[in-house]
Amino acid sequence: MKLKASLGYAVGDLGINLYFISTLTYLLYFYTDVLGISAAAAAGVFLVARMVDAVTDPLMGAIAERTRTRWGRLRPYLLWGALPLGAITVATFSVPDLDESGKVIWAYVTYTLFGILYTVVTIPYSALTASLTDDYQERTRLSTFRMAFAFSGALIVSVGVAQWVRMFANPAEGYVLIMSIFACVATLLLLITFFNTKEVVQPPPEQKLSLNDSLRAVFYNPPLLIVIALFTLGMLSFTVRQTVTIYYFSYNVGRPDLIGAFFAATLATMFVGLVFVPRLAERFSKAGAIQIGALFTVLASIGFYLTPVSEPVWVIFWGCLVALGGAPIAVLGWAMIPDTVDYAQWRFGKRADGAVYSMSSFFQKLAKALGGAGVATALATVGYVANQPQSAETLDMILHLMTVVPIGLMVLMIFLARLYKLDGETHARMRADLAQRYESEPEAP
Repeated sequence: MKLKASLGYAVGDLGINLYFISTLTYLLYFYTDVLGISAAAAAGVFLVARMVDAVTDPLMGAIAERTRTRWGRLRPYLLWGALPLGAITVATFSVPDLDESGKVIWAYVTYTLFGILYTVVTIPYSALTASLTDDYQERTRLSTFRMAFAFSGALIVSVGVAQWVRMFANPAEGYVLIMSIFACVATLLLLITFFNTKEVVQPPPEQKLSLNDSLRAVFYNPPLLIVIALFTLGMLSFTVRQTVTIYYFSYNVGRPDLIGAFFAATLATMFVGLVFVPRLAERFSKAGAIQIGALFTVLASIGFYLTPVSEPVWVIFWGCLVALGGAPIAVLGWAMIPDTVDYAQWRFGKRADGAVYSMSSFFQKLAKALGGAGVATALATVGYVANQPQSAETLDMILHLMTVVPIGLMVLMIFLARLYKLDGETHARMRADLAQRYESEPEAP
């Protein structure tokens, strides 16, 4: 792939992460401490939205892989969905002049619509990786570019939002204004992706997908099921840590002013980790690199747990090492999913990339919802009250969410990654076999 196409694709994830990290990091806090609904009500919002995703994600995957336009199968949804997604994001972070019940309903409606429009844009966007190149190592490099821009978006949100909102006497005004800016920027970036990419890996020209074909591509695809499990564990760990960080620094450390510095330091460390991920994958395989990262996260989380809150410098140090261990799964999960698309095509003769990516997206969003709802439920269980000094039980719960929960998830990740067998050599044999099958058919331009 040319550098222009790689960057044109990757820059879209900066825009997507302006939305993704905003909802991941700040939406629960926005609901409880700005919109003014209870943690239990917020947990319900997250779970209902994911129940809707259980329908819309597979539906969007089926629609995308059956779409035929002069712009391709996937790219049109970046053009059609970018502006509506920006508008609903602003509404999600708005505070209407309603009573508490009305605000809860507002949260349910806006966040559910956000999830639907996010699906319309992000499933086709993610599936583009498999359509831009079929090279095993090039997909790792492309995913690394993509994650570099994704982390840039995460850095802007994680550091900028907290600083921006503190400039306003009324936090609600700060949230709606910065989300409006993000919506404009993200829309522009997604359009750049649309105009600078081309779908070169296409299904066989005569292919007609049935529902059974799509289901087989997912549920009779062992490598994909393992990758989905790895993605789910990684996203669950990241979501819990990202969501609870605000509470940890606000109440355990008593230094909310350090939230921006913590996010800046940890994301900068992940940038450093990106440089080494392709080399780790080449040396130890994609699954091996994920195991190394997970083990690193376990050890760093132990250090974080043992660090007293009176030592914020050491807290940030261990947080950076935890983040460094998360870099391999953040990159390589996206590089492994296209390989599983090829596996399904090699095994069943049909290319169902929409089904594969929609199922991956659903479980990633499910992990995000379970992480956010889990944090909200855990805080509600121990009697969390917004903007008040917290009990010792609540402070202990916040600490355990930051450390013990990720440790358990990473141990499971190490075990599952050992079961993944779709390495570079196996993928090369599959590509050669597929090329031989279709050698009599001209490749789509």
